[in-house]
Amino acid sequence: MKNIKIGVLALQGAFIEHCQILKKLGSEPVEVRLPDNLKDIEGLIMPGGESTTILKLMHIYDLFEPLKDRVAHGFPIWGTCAGMICLAKEVHNSQLSPLHTLEAMDISVKRNAFGRQVDSFETDLAIPVLGDQPYHAVFIRAPLIEKVGSQVQVLAKLENGLIVAAGQGNLLVTSFHPELTTDLRFHEYFLELAAKVHKS
Repeated sequence: MKNIKIGVLALQGAFIEHCQILKKLGSEPVEVRLPDNLKDIEGLIMPGGESTTILKLMHIYDLFEPLKDRVAHGFPIWGTCAGMICLAKEVHNSQLSPLHTLEAMDISVKRNAFGRQVDSFETDLAIPVLGDQPYHAVFIRAPLIEKVGSQVQVLAKLENGLIVAAGQGNLLVTSFHPELTTDLRFHEYFLELAAKVHKS
């Protein structure tokens, strides 16, 4: 996926790891901190971190409204962990008042669904869009998807049926952290999605 510029929201959280993987795949990562950084990128990754802080900083640095506008025009965005919360239409289990998210994806998300940091875990998932080989997923204070709208495609579930990855149009979300594994297939999948949008 050479010559594709993918932005990585670099306000807080695990953005460096995403940038490193994008470079491995021949893409050109752009650290996004200000509206000007959105120019010429063909997709955006919103990393894990602390969703309340990320959303607050998006407002402080005037990124919230430009991103909301881009989503409305089909811009590809992938949210991992906290990034998934930022994209969700509805969020439960927030310690504060309801989070003011981008409301981009028709999903209802529960924050910290598996407990605290000590309750983090790893497991193999069946993810058909990535092929037959199981995907080793890392969950850290992860959210989960409690409900999906009619336009949302469920991409992965835990053995107990809980939804942990989904897509809707040009949007992609994962409860887990693909940037913390050596399996590059999810990043490849998003790059392919962004490339298709760019060509159309």
